[in-house]
Order: sequence, then C-alpha cells, then structure tokens
Amino acid sequence: MRMGLIGLGKMGHNMRDRLQSGGHDIVGFDPHVASSNVDTLEQLISSLDAPRVVWIMVPHGSPTRDTVGALTELLEPGDLVIEGGNSRFTDDQLHAQYLAKRGIDYLDCGVSGGVWGRELGYALMVGGDAAVVERAMPLFRSLLPDEDLTKCFVHAGPVGAGHFAKMVHNGVEYGLMQAYAEGYELLSAQHLVTDVQGVLEAWTSGTVVRSWLLDLLVDALRTDPGLTDSSGYVADSGEGRWTVEEAIAHSVPVPVISAALFARFSSQQADSPAMKAISALRNQFGGHAMQKVTL
Repeated sequence: MRMGLIGLGKMGHNMRDRLQSGGHDIVGFDPHVASSNVDTLEQLISSLDAPRVVWIMVPHGSPTRDTVGALTELLEPGDLVIEGGNSRFTDDQLHAQYLAKRGIDYLDCGVSGGVWGRELGYALMVGGDAAVVERAMPLFRSLLPDEDLTKCFVHAGPVGAGHFAKMVHNGVEYGLMQAYAEGYELLSAQHLVTDVQGVLEAWTSGTVVRSWLLDLLVDALRTDPGLTDSSGYVADSGEGRWTVEEAIAHSVPVPVISAALFARFSSQQADSPAMKAISALRNQFGGHAMQKVTL
C-alpha cells in the first residue's frame, strides 16, 4: 500500500521504517527533517493515487488541528486520514465531523511502543467505522508485533475511542512508573540493601511485579548507576491530566494516577510555594526553625 506520512520525528521515522519493511511505499513529509521525501504538503498529496491514505504523526493540539485543516482543502472524497499522535479524543470527534463534510474518512489510532517499536512492533488502539478500519488493516498489521492480533490490536469503538484508550494507557503508565520510582528510592535509602540494582533485576523474572517498564529501569541503572546523569524534572505531556479530568467527569476514583500526576508537578517546581507556606506555618504555631535560602 502507498501512504503519506506527515511527521518524521523519532516515532514517525521509526514507523516509516517498519512500514517500509512490511512492503509498503511510504512518502514522508516533515519540513523540519532532512529525511523528508517531499518539500510541501501539496507535493505529498499529489504523489499519492486516489483513494489516498495519509497518516499524521505530529504533536497534539494546534499542530494536529492545523494539519487536519490543511488536508481538508487538499484531499478528496474517499480519501482517509489516520491520526496516530496523542490527540485528545474530543479533538478526534471534531476532526472526523469536519472531514466527513468533504467525504473524507477518519480514524484515530493510539500507538504504544516508544522508540523500541521499530524493532519490536507497536500496540495499536483504533477508533472509527469498522469498514474504514478494515481498509487500513494492511498498514496496521505491518506495525504490530509478530503475534496474535488480539494481544496487540483493538478496534476500541467509534471515532475517539482509540485515543481515549491510549489516554488511559498513559495514565496507568504514570502510576506504574511512579510506583517503581518510589520503590527504587526506598531501597536506596536503606543501608542494609547493598545492591539496589540487583534487587530490581531479581524482580524482573518470576515476580508479580515484573514488567517491561521494570526491565527498562534496570537497564537505566546499568548504564548510569545511581542515576547521577538524570534530572529530577519530569514533564507531563497531557495524557495524564486528561485521564484525571475524565475520571472526575465520570466520578471514577483514580488516586494512584492522580498522585503520580501531582508528583510530576512537584518535580517541576524548583522551590515549592506550598512547602514554603508549610515551613512558615510550622514556625508560627510551633516555633520550628525555618531554613533560610542561601544566596
């Protein structure tokens, strides 16, 4: 299958390689990288035979919205847009409605696999009409790991369902990473444990807490024991926030995911105003000494 791919960042570049290895002809466009196959969006569309398939892999928000808007003016009835970034599911529903007015189909595809997906394959969560999903299956199959489709692919529901599923996936990921990180810190704080990395590595086989994320933490510690080269600043890319917002909207308690999100906020504060207030209050009611900032 011949397909246009918009966005050749690390994820998009790796996906292009895997799709090409699967026998597909991929025309990539990204004005910010030298590996772009064409120079303009117009050239990308003109290089594809109708009915066209265009996969978007750009940052969520305005970049995706602007790309969909541009494609609406360039594509024709019967063409298909697949949004494989991390858009909010409500944006997908608006995109689908907008494109449908021009007779253009739309799928949202949550993609998980990170930088390892090129070699190992990706898990895909897709939202959209069943007939449209079937049309794109040759592409999806080339991206999946070489195993039973039911273990790494799901048609999650109508438009929006794919990215909603990926949003919750990323929220769960927040909680898992936070738990492993807290366990690592507690092990490191106890002088009785003289081989923290060895303990974590022992957990990677046979235990109920084994996982790929734990494997990656052990790999990171092998490369940088003590994680001295790593910053404690942890960004949040949006999906964690959206997961908590949706949990509130549906009255679903998500204390672990919420705590993991707030822990990331704490990491982003060089000097927490809240903790300053607590220090001042302790001094006021109990005369507890306040640490002064050293200039």
